This record gives sequence, structure tokens and C-alpha cells, in this order.
Amino acid sequence: MKERITITLNENLISQIDKRIDGIGIKNRSQEIEVLLAEALGTNIPSKAVLLVGGRGTRLKPLTDKLPKALLEVQGKTITEHLFNLLRKYGIRDVVLCVGYLKDKIKEHFSDGSEFGMNITYVEEDEPLGTAGPLKLAKKYLKDSFIVSNGDELKDIHIPRMFRLHKRKDALATIALTTVDEPSHYGVARLDGSRIIEFVEKPSHPPSNLINAGFYILEPEVIDMIPNGFSMLEKDVFPKLAQLGRLRGFPFAGQWFDIGNIERYKIAEKSWKGISQFEEEGNDLG
Repeated sequence: MKERITITLNENLISQIDKRIDGIGIKNRSQEIEVLLAEALGTNIPSKAVLLVGGRGTRLKPLTDKLPKALLEVQGKTITEHLFNLLRKYGIRDVVLCVGYLKDKIKEHFSDGSEFGMNITYVEEDEPLGTAGPLKLAKKYLKDSFIVSNGDELKDIHIPRMFRLHKRKDALATIALTTVDEPSHYGVARLDGSRIIEFVEKPSHPPSNLINAGFYILEPEVIDMIPNGFSMLEKDVFPKLAQLGRLRGFPFAGQWFDIGNIERYKIAEKSWKGISQFEEEGNDLG
């Protein structure tokens, strides 16, 4: 939630601010001042994240017959704990867990999150709602820019750099993008600079090898664009934002492992190196 304020600046500062307004990423003085203040005060990351951990993990059976995929372990820690580590690395401790399948086991394991250095709020799905539907249930907790992450992937992303791109380009949604050899199995983006001009889910002829990494920064206004009931960000929301020119992509070079099936789960168990302690490469595309 934003409040209007009035400030008085000298002409030299105003001149420097005006030079940074490009009419595309930064459209006016207010937006540039907000970006500069956020960077100066260290508020260069969202304060809250949503983890989508309600899925049944059908492709991971029999491992998920009695255990939700959020509690599957990779190298001695649950998938969810690895995501907590990514968030904590950048000081994000408030998280909403959207739970559904075997939700009581997830709630029993993580409780209020204090044992894991997190502050957890739970949102419960009575029926599957996809990747977008749960955000409507969590709306009251999401008043400012927030992170959304799929719960069945491991990823190591430079969140402040991604958020800086998101804010400077005045995006409503920014998608983390990684490269794979076989993009036809995933959602694929076609970019113009950082602007996603087309987003295609599992295409037979991919426009690039940049795929949706299942990690997003969203503005609260996006929630109002989500239809009721079962809905998918990838199919029901992102294409609309692309048409509006408010969807951005953030290619990153850090680790990314999809744990959607048994084979990929085994690869992650063997190859995942944990969350890096140093800055990874990243791109602030124009």
C-alpha cells in the first residue's frame, strides 16, 4: 500500500532524477525517487514470499503416496527448507505456505517456522487451485510486491537484482528465466530486451531456450486479474500481462533443478550444490 507525500528538492537533484527517466522502465519522478530510496535504505527486496506446496506430486509416486512433495528430501533437507535458505539469504523471513494435499503433515513439520528461522502463515486449499488460485486466498497478506515460488524446484537466484529490474521496468510481474537443452517440456519466453512479448507453455517449436523457472515477483494488482477457482499464472495471467507490456523476464545463471518426476528428483539429489554464499551472475536487461 502506498501513501502520497510531498517533498522539496534542489534543482541539481531534480535534474539528475530527470536524466534517469526513460519513459519505459522509469516513467516519472515519483517512480525514480521510490527506486532510489529503496536502494539507499536497503529495501531492495520484497518482504514476503508465497510458496506453492499444495500439489499432489502425482509424477513422484510412490514417494508421494504418504508424503507431500514439500517434505521430500534432497541431500538431507526438505525441498522447502532449501527454498527457505534462499529466502533467508536475502533477509526474507515472512512466508505464506499454500497447502493442500497432506497439508497436516506439512503444518506439523514446519509449525510456525521458528525452528527454521521463518515466520510461516498457512493458506489452505480445499481443492486444487493451480498456481494462481491460491494467491486469491492469500490476498489479505500480500499488500506490497511479493515473491511466488513453485514448491517442487530448487533454485539459486539473486533476488535483489531481480527485484531491481522489476521495479525499474515498472513491471506487474517478473519471471525468473533459466536455460535448458529441451525447452519444449516447459514454459518458454520470447524476449525484447527484458520485456516478455510472448509466453508459450510447453511449445512444440520453442522460440528460445529460456524457460519459466517457477519463481516470480508480482505486484498486488495481479491478484485482481486471477479468475475464480482453478487457474494458472502461466496460462490465465501472464499472457494478459505480456499484452499490456507489463511482464518482464530475468535470466539468471544460478542453479535450477526441476523435481517434477522421479528421474529429475534423482538428478537433483546428485547434483544440487546448495544455496551459494556469493553473488551469482545475473542480467539487468534493458
